[in-house]
Amino acid sequence: MPPEHDRRARPGDRRRDLTPRPSAGRAHARPWPGTRRRAAAERAARQRAELARGVRFRSVYLAIMGVVLAVAAMNVLLGSVGVINERRSRPLTEDERARYVAQDVARRWHAWPIGMVFPEELPYTALGRARQDARRVGVAPEAPCTAALDSQVTSVLGRYGCRTVLRATYVDQTATFVVTVGIAVLRDEEAGRRAAAELPVDDRVGVRPAAFPGTITDTFGPAQRQWTGWVGAGPYIVFATAGYADGRTRESVPPEELPNSEMVPVAQSIAGRVARALVEPPDVPRCTRGDSC
Repeated sequence: MPPEHDRRARPGDRRRDLTPRPSAGRAHARPWPGTRRRAAAERAARQRAELARGVRFRSVYLAIMGVVLAVAAMNVLLGSVGVINERRSRPLTEDERARYVAQDVARRWHAWPIGMVFPEELPYTALGRARQDARRVGVAPEAPCTAALDSQVTSVLGRYGCRTVLRATYVDQTATFVVTVGIAVLRDEEAGRRAAAELPVDDRVGVRPAAFPGTITDTFGPAQRQWTGWVGAGPYIVFATAGYADGRTRESVPPEELPNSEMVPVAQSIAGRVARALVEPPDVPRCTRGDSC
């Protein structure tokens, strides 16, 4: 029998090692030239798209800013033109002239010095058309309407914003009559007209007398009133009440004896002159900046 082959390696026996080993100098895979060109083209396309979007956004932004700046510039221009036109001298309109007069009249009761509201002397016409002067004896402190007027009057004037009452007392040139003039200051001219239409027609109520101790008027009080009346004047109601300087009361005069015929005309004349001065139209400038248009 032939001897079995010895499978063990024998000395000097060389067998081929069939185990695969990595090759140290193995070449890497390289992309095809066409693949590189496509990638470069895609990158370029993306860059161009991003640039185009940036250009569009910038154009939109610039357009919006242009509109905003244009609107702002127009507003500034219109505002400047308005200021120039407002400051430029021009003739007053009829409404502006009327408003100027109303505002000037409404502030006279506190803007004028007391000598203009209640002059020291007031002319009046006596019997026989003789011109005489009434003399101011004193000016009472400014008083609330409820303190200076009778309740029958304040119940009406209170609804029309009666603010205050100014009073002064006069005597006629012969020192026979005493007259207290009272100015009730109302809210405005419309209030004055409406209040005048509602005041009671009663010569026993109106303004309360203002007496001044140590003078010829020191006995002039509510009981001494012989007559009371009033006249509307813009935003004012001008009252007058008259009596005798000797202090006689209304009740002391017999019914058959009428008060002196000069008393009422003197009181009406004094109050009328005060009222006319308060509403005398002022000199209205022709233009917004004086008289030079």
